[in-house]
Amino acid sequence: MTRYADIPKPIRSGIVIVDPERGTPQRIIVLQFNPDTLERSISPQAAGGSGDAGGGGSGGDRNEALRLKGPAQETWKFTAELDATDQFEVAAPDGIHPQLATLEMLVQPTTAQLRDATKLARKGTIEISPIEMPLTLFTWGSKRVMPVRLTELSVNESAFDVNLNPIRASLSIGMKVLTVSDLPAGHRGAELYLAHLAQKERLAGTARAGTLAALGLTGADIGTGRV
Repeated sequence: MTRYADIPKPIRSGIVIVDPERGTPQRIIVLQFNPDTLERSISPQAAGGSGDAGGGGSGGDRNEALRLKGPAQETWKFTAELDATDQFEVAAPDGIHPQLATLEMLVQPTTAQLRDATKLARKGTIEISPIEMPLTLFTWGSKRVMPVRLTELSVNESAFDVNLNPIRASLSIGMKVLTVSDLPAGHRGAELYLAHLAQKERLAGTARAGTLAALGLTGADIGTGRV
């Protein structure tokens, strides 16, 4: 008989906030439930041309048709669920306010950062640099760990306690994978992206190769262009 203790616990997806200088995790956000579906969009950065999003439309330089300017632009979208009633053993006097606030602070500067920017403005600083946020990693198992920037956070709160604290919500989360084209050379995030890309290369190398025969072709058909 299989015991519940013998059943491995599923790995959770989540977000890790990393100090870009030291590489140490500052905060770990574990999603309460793994999303049921993931929507991924990958757009190549084709060299030259105009028309489609990848720059490979008509009117481009024919010599550039097979060239890439850099890594593909990749976006992820998924829906995350939060439910305070699913964890009866954990006291939740504020409902899911803390979890929502943690995610919202991924796209918000802190009060200290805003006050510092206001002080610089009052001192007459001509140019104030945009506020830099911590390095954010999205993890979906050990084979998908990538630097990202949140591009969308839409919250649908669907249940509340007697004090109007939200106790159930679904969040539509969109993120852009940051590549070496987005980050400065030598940035820790750029190195993490290269590690993510190298993982893709390793996985692609393990895929079983097809054959021309399965396509109804031969090497001579390809070599002579008679297809």
